[in-house]
Amino acid sequence: MRLVLASRSPRRADLLRAAGYEFEVAPADIDERQHDGEPVSAYVARLAEEKAAMVGRRVPGAIVIGADTIVVIDGVALGKPSGDVDAGTMLRRLSGRRHDVLTGVALHAVGRGCCEVARTQVDFRVLSVAEIAWYVGSGEPDGKAGAYAIQGRASRFVTRIDGSYSNVVGLPIAVVDRLLGTLDANGSARRIV
Repeated sequence: MRLVLASRSPRRADLLRAAGYEFEVAPADIDERQHDGEPVSAYVARLAEEKAAMVGRRVPGAIVIGADTIVVIDGVALGKPSGDVDAGTMLRRLSGRRHDVLTGVALHAVGRGCCEVARTQVDFRVLSVAEIAWYVGSGEPDGKAGAYAIQGRASRFVTRIDGSYSNVVGLPIAVVDRLLGTLDANGSARRIV
């Protein structure tokens, strides 16, 4: 059965490829705004499910993986920065603190699906004003939840992670593998949320 990644993220594709999966890419364009009062874990799960379902309708018979990642600190979701000023604000907020990275992973196959939210805790060391300016100036925060890429230059800021490293990059591969294992021989999926 065809495996399709409903994401244009090169990091998610790299993670799947490195884990030995063969797949196609078919991005989903959905409204990614958080609903008023929507808990963050429900938010990332909903987005992952909507992405997987949308692509599943376009590619019938395929197993579709949808995912969405968000950084959370003090109960506030930090998505992708809107620009350099926003990126700097996010990094100052993360400086010297622990935060959570949540990724909703949804599988859609033959009209049914399953979803799970992975959580990883990440500790940042204290960042100087000059370090934040340097990092923002590198362009790396662009398009990254929480304005950083753990697999890139921001790796120098991380003092500890508790949980899945690949989750922080954007796709918890062990979760994907387990969800794929829930499929039975005819491609049906059972709900495990």
